[in-house]
Amino acid sequence: MNQATVAGHLGSDPEVKFTPSNRKVTTLRVAARARKGGKDETIWWRVTIWGEQFDKMMGYFKKGSPIIVQGEMDLEIFTNREGKSQISAGITAHNIMFSPFGRTDQVGADGRQTSDAQPKEESVKPLLSNEPFDAEEEIPF
Repeated sequence: MNQATVAGHLGSDPEVKFTPSNRKVTTLRVAARARKGGKDETIWWRVTIWGEQFDKMMGYFKKGSPIIVQGEMDLEIFTNREGKSQISAGITAHNIMFSPFGRTDQVGADGRQTSDAQPKEESVKPLLSNEPFDAEEEIPF
């Protein structure tokens, strides 16, 4: 079983693209802290989301948002510009959660509490999807 859970903060706003067959792919960059040899270091994860399963949540996420992602881990080895081998860490998301760690609330100049947790405007989406139905998927209640 290849499962990973990553808790961190978004390094950029969610990026949405479409495949040539018009399938939606959302990419997140998540920075997670790790402690190695007594020092903190940042590990960057590339999170891939296929389809529209987390679209309603995406309106609340932006650069700096705390997030927890669970899914299938994918590691790729590549050669960087200096000719050194590097590892690219990725996850295909199966579950995304709002993280209870980290704050997105701030105090404005007038002393009032403001919140960044306002959804972005989104267009109306049809109730039915053309994506394949997975009969093995659990009912969410």
